[in-house]
Formats: sequence, structure tokens, C-alpha cells
Amino acid sequence: MHSMDLRMMTQSLVTLAEDNMAFFSSQGPGETARRLTAVFAGVREQALGLEPALGSLLGMAHLFDLDAETPANGYRSLVHTARCCLAHLLHKSRYVASNRRSIFFRTSHNLAELEAYLAALTQLRALAYYAQRLLATSRPGGLFFEGDEELTTDFLREYVTLHKGCFYGRCLGFQFTPAIRPFLQTISIGLVSFGEHYKRNETGIGVTASSLFTSGRFAIDPELRGAEFERIIQNLDVHFWKAFWNITEIEVLSSLANMASATVRVSRLLSLPPEAFEMPLTADPKLTVTIAPPSAHTGPGPVLVRLISYDLREGQDSEELSSLVKSEGPRSLELRSRPQQAPRSPSLVVHFHGGGFVAQTSKSHEPYLKTWAQELGVPILSIDYSLAPEAPFPRALEECFYAYCWAIKHCALLGSTGERICLAGDSAGGNLCFTVSLRAAAYGVRVPDGIMAAYPATMLQPTASPSRLLSLMDPLLPLSVLSKCVSAYAGGETEDHADSDQKALGLMGLVRRDTALLLRDLRLGASSWLNSFLELSRHKPHPNSEPMAEPIRRSVSEAALAQPGDPQGTDPLKDLKLHDLSLRGSSETSGTPELSLSAETLGPSTPSDVNFLFRPDDTPEETEAQDELSTQDRGQGIGASFPRGFHPRRSSQGPTRMPLYSSPIAKNPFMSPLLAPDSMLQGLPPVHIVACALDPILDDSVMFARRLRSLDKPVTLRVVEDLPHGFLSLGSLCRETRQAATLCVERIRQILTPPGTAAGV
Repeated sequence: MHSMDLRMMTQSLVTLAEDNMAFFSSQGPGETARRLTAVFAGVREQALGLEPALGSLLGMAHLFDLDAETPANGYRSLVHTARCCLAHLLHKSRYVASNRRSIFFRTSHNLAELEAYLAALTQLRALAYYAQRLLATSRPGGLFFEGDEELTTDFLREYVTLHKGCFYGRCLGFQFTPAIRPFLQTISIGLVSFGEHYKRNETGIGVTASSLFTSGRFAIDPELRGAEFERIIQNLDVHFWKAFWNITEIEVLSSLANMASATVRVSRLLSLPPEAFEMPLTADPKLTVTIAPPSAHTGPGPVLVRLISYDLREGQDSEELSSLVKSEGPRSLELRSRPQQAPRSPSLVVHFHGGGFVAQTSKSHEPYLKTWAQELGVPILSIDYSLAPEAPFPRALEECFYAYCWAIKHCALLGSTGERICLAGDSAGGNLCFTVSLRAAAYGVRVPDGIMAAYPATMLQPTASPSRLLSLMDPLLPLSVLSKCVSAYAGGETEDHADSDQKALGLMGLVRRDTALLLRDLRLGASSWLNSFLELSRHKPHPNSEPMAEPIRRSVSEAALAQPGDPQGTDPLKDLKLHDLSLRGSSETSGTPELSLSAETLGPSTPSDVNFLFRPDDTPEETEAQDELSTQDRGQGIGASFPRGFHPRRSSQGPTRMPLYSSPIAKNPFMSPLLAPDSMLQGLPPVHIVACALDPILDDSVMFARRLRSLDKPVTLRVVEDLPHGFLSLGSLCRETRQAATLCVERIRQILTPPGTAAGV
């Protein structure tokens, strides 16, 4: 049915284009008539070339769905986006055909819009060919390219040279619901204005909210805005994006956001002291494990968290909690006493915010967290983890895990009895929800009762997938920005600078950079030694054993980088591919699993009976359909040339500063949970994922849900339509974002509802 709709749309568009071509070619030799004739000829050519490619993608897309009730993956999203562009051109072509003789027909305006959408259609055709190449080289059900890393790098290097400016001018956000587009236009104007000020002062100091919209020329000239937008995303580093994304925390903007959000009785920023404490083991509460404070990269330090509660509950005004309060300045929300306190809630939500691991805090996400606190009636603890590139992996994971364990141990202070605990997060925060739970399972302590992850990132590698292709046009998540954020989190941000940038660092900057690289290399080289040394006395009986005078840091994430049993001492995850996971899944370890983390996560394994690349209900017919792709197509590789005569537009903004190397750290399952072996994923609680159909990281959610489904783990995946990545921060913008935010709240409520109790009671 969809294929037929696509064919009919294409035929209608071609007919209208030919009619308009005939009309304008008869209007004389004028430049405007010539350009209109040329643009409709281009529309005809690109539509006819695009339709077969989209049809082939649509015919195979069902092989990559989670199930029949969840028809969503990057191939479907790409086809949907192309149909949106075709539909807009069809509407505009009809308008031109009906009004071209009118004296009120705005020739220049319609010509500019047609040329912009023709450029977009041309680039979408290129993406369709790239998707076909991905389809030809992927295994059935596998959305991420699994070929040689050098081939992937070549593909990405070619992909980033495609022209993008057409998607950031008149066509900005055409694929999203119309209510989102004015917001995206405002953001794009603010971004390019901020970029101008940032160029003058690269530290970002002195850039104010009022200066974001002082460049009116970007508002009235979409083509200029698109070109500048493209230049910014290709050439400015992660520090620019950190500064821009933190704009929402400027006092004026944050105050306006809080005025529009729910009013809560408690919003307190707490500083958790870096002190080790004991946690009981789930398997044997008589045994405990030491939870050491986070210390990666910068040594032990406090962890900032924000407690939000709609009601003042018992424990939240205690002297012990008050001693942890950190002042936020004169405008910080102070706790107001209340004659009668509400009883402790049986539930607690621990929240990890998004921001690409490099930006934002709980304050950026406070507006929707206040709404959650009101609608759920439970306290929420949001973690302000340290950000990259200053604090790369695994610092954020260590801080989030430490805060999670602290919350379980001190839930009475937070106004909860801790009977039900939910982890919730969006984007990077969704990644941390999974990795914190994996770490809790590895330590043997209590795992949460469930996870609600909104549009999470589960594959932090520079790899290709059909949804990643959407980053060419996404104004919020361009591929180069994604890559820079991942590189910063992996500790490789400094490797992205060219020689000219090294000169700008100055002597002390070079010393700091080289020292950071040296420390990182020492850390990686010592991980094998740490992996065996840190196993000593990690568990102890309760309460007879004496505590260690100086607790040794247990960095699970770094210990996982090397395997003691490897005779060469090489990184066992360095060459890990998606199809290898089935060979690492069902590890058989001796002894008590909780007592040997390295044996549980990285020890010898036996072949698994489950291949996550196939759904349990895959049929031979589906496998045969995939095999219809020719051997020649597979051999040509992902970077095969386009059809003869087709040339997509290339960027004119100079070379792209985008790190494309594949870091071994990015393959660590505590950084990329999609790469975790089956034995680790078995320890996860029920997972509820809310993803966006038009999100460049949609395939992360689909593939992670497929893996959990293959392991018979409880998992749900709901994909919302026509909304961009980050919709939780846009909850009050329109009806569609409010509905999506409500869906997230419903999933959290489902987790917090005890088994056997109706949700919402």
C-alpha cells in the first residue's frame, strides 16, 4: 500500500512538473522563466530516480522491525522523510500550476522555495543510495554496518562531504510536525548568531541570551542561515556546542522555563561527600561490597544531585539532608517549612539528564522533572554528573553509579521508603541508565525495578546505520556533532585538533593536552593490572570484617578494557563486532558470579544459542528475501558509486573537523551497552524505551530492544512520529510533544506500580 502511494505520488509530481516545464519554457528567454523550467526539470529527474530506490528500501524494511506491532527503523524513517519532501514539492507544484498566470503570483519566492526543496530531494536521493548499500552489506535484522572499519571510515568521510545547508534554510525541519518548525527556526537563528559571537571570543565568555538574536540578516535570508549553519556544524569543536547547549541555564532563560513549569515544594541541590560506604549484596545480604567514591581522571570528589519533590515528605527537611545542601546563589529555591509533612513515598525516581555527555545539568531538565514529580507523586533525584571533555569516560558512569547506590542507602532522607526504584533518562542519560544497571548487576547490589529510557544512545561508535543517515538534515543532531560528543566522552577530543589549532593552545595548553593524553595512555595500559589487583577483598562478610583504611577504587568500566587471561595483554573488545556477540553471550563462569566481575563480563564463553541479529520469529522466507541481494552488491562495499549521471551536491564549507577513528573505549559495554555480551544484559531489569522515528539514533533503540527481546528480557519500544530528538525538553511546545512526554510518565508509573496492582492506582 505504501509502495503504491509512493508510486502514485511520484507520477502526479512528474505530470505536474512536465506541465509547468511546458508553460515556463513558452514564456520567452527570460532568466526567471529559464530557472523555473530548469527547477521543474530537476524535480522530474530526481523524483523518477528516487522512487525505485525508496521502493526497494520499503520492500525490505519489515525485516528490521522489532515486531509487527512496532514498524520502525532507520529505513522506514528515511522513506518517510523522502515522502515528506515529495509531498511538499507536489503541493508547491500544484500551487504553481494553479496560480502561475495570476498577477499576485510571487515568482521569486516560489522559485527560491522550489530550488531549496529540489536540493533537498537531490540529497535525499543520495541518502537512499547509501541506504541501499547498507542494506546490501548488512545481515538480516542488523541495522549497523558490520564490515571492515576502514571501509566504514571511507564511507563516513564521503558522507560528511555532502551538502547540508539546504536542510537548514527554507527546508528546516520539513520532516517534523509543523508545530515544531517555528521553534527550530528560532534555534537555528540563535545558533548562527551565537556562532558569530563565538568566533570573536572562542571561550564563549560574554555571550548573552540577548546577543543570540541580534543578527537579523540570518532571520530574513534562509540561504545565508543555512550556509552559516553548515559551516558551524562542520568546523566548530565540542566546546562550542557545550557553550550553546548550556544557554538554557542562563538565569533569565531558566527563570522563564521555571515560571511555565509546575510549582514544587522541594528543589534542592545536594553535594554528596566522596566517602566510601557499604552496600549489601542481593544474593546474600550478610555480605557487603564497598562503594568507593568516583575518582577517575580527577581523583575523589563530591557528586552533585538535585532532589525534586512536589510535596514536602518526611526526611526531606532533616538536619542530615540539610547539611548536604549546596547553595545555588540568591535565586536558588529554598525549602519552605510546612506544618504537616506528607509520608514517605514507597517509590523513588533516579534521573540522568541528556546533553551528549558534554553539556547541561539537572537545571536544564528541571521544568519537565517538576511535572513528573507532580504527576507521579514521588521524589526525583537528578544526577549532575561531570561532563566531557574535561571529565571523559568513565567519570560520569562512576558518579551516576555512586549516586544511585547512595540514594538506595539513604532513600529515607529523600522522602522515600525505596520499595520501588526507577531509573529514567534521555539521550546520554538513557545510556547511563543502562550502564549503571549493568554495573549494579556486576557489583551484585540491587538493580532498579525498571528503566525508562527516552531516545537513548546505545552504540557510541562512528558506524553507519540507516537512521544515522538522517543526521545529514537533523538540526539538533548532525553527524559531526554526534561524533565530536562521542569522541570527547571517549577521551579522544584533543586528537581532533589540527596543527593550526595546536598553535592556538599556547605552551600551557599543549602541556595540559599532552599530560591528559599521557594519563589516558597510562590508564589504558594499567587496566589489565587493575583488573586483577582490584579483585582482592572486594566482598566481605557482615559485620565481622574490618573496613579497609583506604578503600581501593573499583573502576568496573576501566577494568573491563583488558582481560587478564589474554597472553598478549591486548584489548579483548577492540575487534568486537555485532555478529560476534552471539559467540560471547552465554558465558559459563566458575565460582560465585558476584565475586569475580572480570570473569562474569569478560571471561571465557561458550557459543550462544541466540543470535540477536534475528528475531525469534524470523521465517526462512525473510532470510531468503535478504539473500536476494546480489553477491556483487555485497562485494562492492558500502562506498560504491552512485548511478551514472547522478551527482549529489557537495559541501562548499571546507574540510569537516570530525573525528572518525574508532576508539577501543567506545567498544566497552559500559560505554556502548549494545555491545554488551548476553551474560551482562541478562542482569538488566525490565526496560521501557520511548524513541523518535526521525531521530538519527533511532536504530540504537531498535537494535537494543531486539537484543533484549532475543534474551526473553521484558522490554517495550514505543516510537513516536514526527518529533525530533530531545522532545522531553519541548514538552509544553505543542500537543504532540505533550503526548510524548505523557507516554514517558506512563512508562515510569508502570515501573513504580508493584506487581499485581493496577497501574495508576
